[in-house]
Amino acid sequence: MGFLHEGHGALIRQSAARCDATVVSIFVNPNQFGPGEDLANYPRDLERDQNLCLETGATVLFLPEVAEIYPTGFQTHVEPGRLAEPLCGRFRPGHFRGVATVVAKLFNIVQPDLAFFGQKDFQQTVVIRRMVRDLNLPVDVVIVPTTREADGLALSSRNTYLDDEARRRALTLSQGLLAAKAAFDGGERQPARLIEIARAPMTGADSIQYLELVDAQNLEPLQGPVDRTAALCVAAYVGSTRLIDNVVLAPSPDEAGLNVSLSPQSV
Repeated sequence: MGFLHEGHGALIRQSAARCDATVVSIFVNPNQFGPGEDLANYPRDLERDQNLCLETGATVLFLPEVAEIYPTGFQTHVEPGRLAEPLCGRFRPGHFRGVATVVAKLFNIVQPDLAFFGQKDFQQTVVIRRMVRDLNLPVDVVIVPTTREADGLALSSRNTYLDDEARRRALTLSQGLLAAKAAFDGGERQPARLIEIARAPMTGADSIQYLELVDAQNLEPLQGPVDRTAALCVAAYVGSTRLIDNVVLAPSPDEAGLNVSLSPQSV
């Protein structure tokens, strides 16, 4: 949606390394913002975005206007189903309907062979991969690991809202998640204990909307020991800024990647 950062640069670089041409779409999608959210104030800097795209290997920059994506009388939407209900979906009703609709339209306009998305928007990647499978869209979705600052803070366009003090407090979110991942890597498998370890450092957040450990494919909360790939996901407010982050917990190295085919029983 613009105001690109090095996390987006990582997506572009991966595409440029694997594809003959790389198209970057920039579109602040009004249909994925709810009432009272930051659509009007969402950061925008087209010149900066263009420079980053050129530096990282983009071939085409696609900048549609709202009227091009949603012409007068527009009324067809993609309903993402129950994958849109937990986590962010509980607090942002209609958000993933807007995401699925605009991504389906961008896929139809551009006709890509591969599409690259960041792991930081974890629920979004699950919704999009399910949509691609369900609608038989001829595109392979590639998930790229979250890009972080040297101190662990996940890159986000909304980080620009944070002053120095708020940024220090925001850092406690990734500290909690990474502490839980370290415990998992050390052998901890109980969901309640992993969530407890993650929550303890998150004192910088003014409020935590959710902190959940879910199955990485169907987003259902894990009840027993972690025996399959899972995602520990958080959404929290630091001041008035809503931030999300996650870590993937895989019981074995063979399961660590997210770029695997969905099994018929997985969702």
